[in-house]
Amino acid sequence: MSEQLRDRLFTALDGVVLIDPHTHIDALSPASKTLADIMGYHYYTELAHSAGMPREQIEEPGLDPKEKVGRLVDYLNRLGNTIQLSWLVDIAQSLFDFDHDEIRPDNWEALYDRAAASMAQADWEDQVLKASKLEAVFLTNDFDDPLEGFDTSRYIPCLRTDDLVFHLAQDTVRERLANATGVEMTDAASLRSAVGKLFDHFKSKGAKACAISLPPSFTPESVTDGTADAVLARVLSQGAEASDADQATLACFVFWTLAEQCAEHHLPFDLMIGVNRKVYPAGVFQGQDLYDSRVSLIQYQQLFNAFPQVTFPISVLASVTNQELASYAWIFPNVVTNGHWWYSNTPTFIEHDLSARLEAVPQTKQIGYYSDMYKLEFALPKFGMYKQILAKVLAERFVIDRKWNEHKAVELGTQILRGNVEQIFNVS
Repeated sequence: MSEQLRDRLFTALDGVVLIDPHTHIDALSPASKTLADIMGYHYYTELAHSAGMPREQIEEPGLDPKEKVGRLVDYLNRLGNTIQLSWLVDIAQSLFDFDHDEIRPDNWEALYDRAAASMAQADWEDQVLKASKLEAVFLTNDFDDPLEGFDTSRYIPCLRTDDLVFHLAQDTVRERLANATGVEMTDAASLRSAVGKLFDHFKSKGAKACAISLPPSFTPESVTDGTADAVLARVLSQGAEASDADQATLACFVFWTLAEQCAEHHLPFDLMIGVNRKVYPAGVFQGQDLYDSRVSLIQYQQLFNAFPQVTFPISVLASVTNQELASYAWIFPNVVTNGHWWYSNTPTFIEHDLSARLEAVPQTKQIGYYSDMYKLEFALPKFGMYKQILAKVLAERFVIDRKWNEHKAVELGTQILRGNVEQIFNVS
């Protein structure tokens, strides 16, 4: 009975056309060109490296895409238990008519060639979006992105601000800011003006959010213009050699300015909290960062209280932080739970975290899932996984345990999948 119920709920939820509220898609090259684009996703390279594949074999300069796939395939038998490998097989079966349950040394070349032929079709991008039931995706745009050459209703701009907050001491970042805005940064007022011009540009191009990834050590706080002027003078003089204290104070000033601009431009501010960079510096590209359980949302209390008019969709890197996030969304009207990020993006953690959110957080304040993908082909298996888990939680905890009817459960699932994305980000 439970399994049949789950299947019915999944079928209903699988018909929902999606808007993906966070990806790393390149709007000028959104779909893959070869299977190497898919298997080069950091999940596979870092897992293969963890299982014994030398980094040098993965990141050899000038490595032919087909050779890279062949090398990775030799390690897939060590990853067969992982959910990430199931995504890969799902992509192969659903998009490339692969009729095997495993990608092995004796069948990968035929898959590679079939995938290359499919990807070479002029409408491949449209095919993938249709198969994935995906209407639009949010991007992750550098602050100096001109946002030209693509349909911003399909690929929705999002202002990513990590460089502005944490790397403004670097000459290259300040030069990029000056080139993008026409403002030479000399003091707090000019810096605030430059940031305002970035928001004007992004808003004019249809941007629907501002976003940033934050380390566990960061605690945002308001900084006066006088303090910012003094700190900025030292940073402009010393550049990357400026003291850690001055760079931290400048980061707080820029971050607070971003929140002010989000308030002025009516944009949500996505906060992805808790990543510690380069914990494993010998790791593969994008396979060096980990979470840090010492992070706490109490570090953001001043921010949440200071900007009640700004919505903060919050992602936490570790499931151990989920109860705190659910509690903050329970109390603060402007805090929203957002997806299942990175190391929490496996079924066990998703089911636990999703169940807690659905039981504790107002249903209008939950963004169910985002793919975090770099290529469009990953939307299908990732959202498929999430919808299966969502159907399971709704079946067991709501229909069976709380005696909801199926229609009501599907309505809640649809709101989590699509409705809240429309409402919170003002898209449709």
